[in-house]
Amino acid sequence: MTTSIIGFPRIGENRELKYATEKYWKDEISAEQLQETAKELRLKHWNLVKDAGIDEIPSNDFSFFDNTLDTACLFNIIPEDVKELGLSELDQYFALARGYHGPKGDFKALPMKKWYNTNYHYLVPQFFKDTKIELNAHKIIDGFLEAKDARITTRPVIVGPFTLLSISEFHDTKADLLYDQLVDTYKVLFDQLEQAGAEWIQLDEPELVKDVTGDKYQLFKKIYKELLKDHPKIKILLQTYFGDVRDVYEDLINLPVQAIGLGFHEGRKTAELVKSHFPDDKILFAGVVNGKNIWRNHYEQTINLLKSLQVKNLVISTSCSLLHVPYTVKNELFAPEIKNHFAFAEEKLTELTELQAILDGAGSEALRRNQALFAKPRVQENPAVKQRVEALNEDSFVRHPDLEERAKIQKAEFDLPLLPTTTIGSFPQTREVRRTRAQFRKHEITQEQYDDFIASHIDEWLKWQEDIGLDVLVHGEFERNDMVEYFGQNLDGYLFSKNGWVQSYGTRGVKPPIIWGDVARNQPITVKWSTYAQSQTDKIVKGMLTGPVTILNWSFPREDISQRESTIQIALAIQDEVLDLEKNGIKIIQIDEAALREKLPLRKSDWYSEYLDWAIPAFRLVHSQVQPETQIHTHMCYSEFTDIIPAIQNMDADVISFEASRSNLEILDALQQEHFKLQVGPGVYDIHSPRIPSVEEIKNTIHKILQKVPEQKVWINPDCGLKTRGVEEAKASVENLTKAAQEVREEAKEKL
Repeated sequence: MTTSIIGFPRIGENRELKYATEKYWKDEISAEQLQETAKELRLKHWNLVKDAGIDEIPSNDFSFFDNTLDTACLFNIIPEDVKELGLSELDQYFALARGYHGPKGDFKALPMKKWYNTNYHYLVPQFFKDTKIELNAHKIIDGFLEAKDARITTRPVIVGPFTLLSISEFHDTKADLLYDQLVDTYKVLFDQLEQAGAEWIQLDEPELVKDVTGDKYQLFKKIYKELLKDHPKIKILLQTYFGDVRDVYEDLINLPVQAIGLGFHEGRKTAELVKSHFPDDKILFAGVVNGKNIWRNHYEQTINLLKSLQVKNLVISTSCSLLHVPYTVKNELFAPEIKNHFAFAEEKLTELTELQAILDGAGSEALRRNQALFAKPRVQENPAVKQRVEALNEDSFVRHPDLEERAKIQKAEFDLPLLPTTTIGSFPQTREVRRTRAQFRKHEITQEQYDDFIASHIDEWLKWQEDIGLDVLVHGEFERNDMVEYFGQNLDGYLFSKNGWVQSYGTRGVKPPIIWGDVARNQPITVKWSTYAQSQTDKIVKGMLTGPVTILNWSFPREDISQRESTIQIALAIQDEVLDLEKNGIKIIQIDEAALREKLPLRKSDWYSEYLDWAIPAFRLVHSQVQPETQIHTHMCYSEFTDIIPAIQNMDADVISFEASRSNLEILDALQQEHFKLQVGPGVYDIHSPRIPSVEEIKNTIHKILQKVPEQKVWINPDCGLKTRGVEEAKASVENLTKAAQEVREEAKEKL
């Protein structure tokens, strides 16, 4: 019996990688200094995992930005116009991730999408007809040798070929035309790793937990038949996660690989499949420690599961990479009776070794402590919340009148121009804003001083929005640290970590709150600053809220009640806020559901029965009681929405804005095909890149939108909030957006 993990957080215990990388972007440190920080972190993490007693340790799970981007660079899947910039290898890498605008040329960043059902984002590899797949293996080999020099034997990790081809985009070419080149290059990589001394390689194939049928199934069969035809000398762990492999299980266990990794938390049928048959000549890497949530493992249940599998060769592992949880509980200030319930990445290493000890007959004390922990009830229920949930009926989730009737009422109410302009909500959170918020939190300044500071920022940005001619304004959210954490801090039932950062993309981290008990709202959360902003201008100011599904999905949820029940509790709390905003004169209310898609089951057959059947009604519950004159907006970003358009329409909002710039406006075709009725605001430029789009570029994007969507239904906005951008680039970009919309408006008038 041995232990392993699939991957470890790379951002560092105190986000050292984030700070070093951002300093490099600002030319404050050299490339050599950045590489040295990265090396120090890798060695620290490998030694931490080794010292915890983990037997089999991965390498190449480290990345400066994203592992999928690393894999694209490994195989030279790099657009030619980026190569022609003549940048260093590191700067070329960051140009792919962030975009590039400089003396050597101009390049938009690669598209960004959610990594399966997580809040992590990956960069989408781009294949073109002139893509020539070649190996550039120094990163993966250097990492292995770096660990070897430190007397640590590792298992290099790489995205597998089936997943790589499945998540990539193809321009003037197809996946089945490239798989020969790609498979041959993987084989060369195997040889080079074997020559470097590696005994194992981990091929991550999460795509196998989705629906793998038809052409997709044939592609999988074809890839692995060719890849393993010559029986590589290096041993292969074929690793899956985020679900079960019911479509390909028999094929997997018959492949000539030495080990298969399967997840038991989200894999509903995994235990059933393994119990039916698992070959004695293969090793099962059993993902029984949850890599996506922060609660302690229930040892007794896990031990009973592992024993029931009756597998001859077993490795106890995590259900997925630990990059989806914070680094360690050690730095948190929770009371012991609370802290004992949590296991972050470092603590999950201990859980693995304690489970191993229990199975080996040497962990009786660890088992006793764990049994005592689970013997006591953790959560005290709120009877009022329970009664309110039970009182809901079918009409609680329906808004009256219908969408088309509301649209007529709202058009008369607002009298907005053609192609109304707005932003998504947040404005840049400068160092001064963050410092002042921290001073208030630490009681270093008074409530009056803090309020004066926030009010002055709102005033400044309202005036700027009026000056440039935006039609619907926002207050900027300067009082908010995070779109979920801010609400959680004002709701009963939540806990907050001090340093529980999790990577979302690149250097962007989030600190998910923890749902500890029943959720309720006891006082208004956003009314104060929304109504203040509205009192300072004659233009409409949107109220800005986060929706219940996103609040749940971007929190660490409870495991003692269903996610549906938790979401309904949150929806009722946000409904109270919506009605208070409306009562205080806020006429447009945006309820963001950025993470709606995030927990969508990976198999389409489960979409409605296991998720959308409660997630969509939960959103409707939030706004079902507002008046017809109140316009409800929602916003979604960086996920694939084209296949859930009917569900989005069923949310019954009045306006939806969404990311479209990085995905080349592909969603517009789906909207057109589904006869989408809601007004839409496809993002006209990518806010996650520092480059400033020109007026002409945005005009061209607007014209493309108007080819697919009637102009009466189009809003003009960026594709996400501007919180992470600098002040100058944010203002310049939005000014260009406003000018572009005004010029297209004038063009439309001239045609009339």
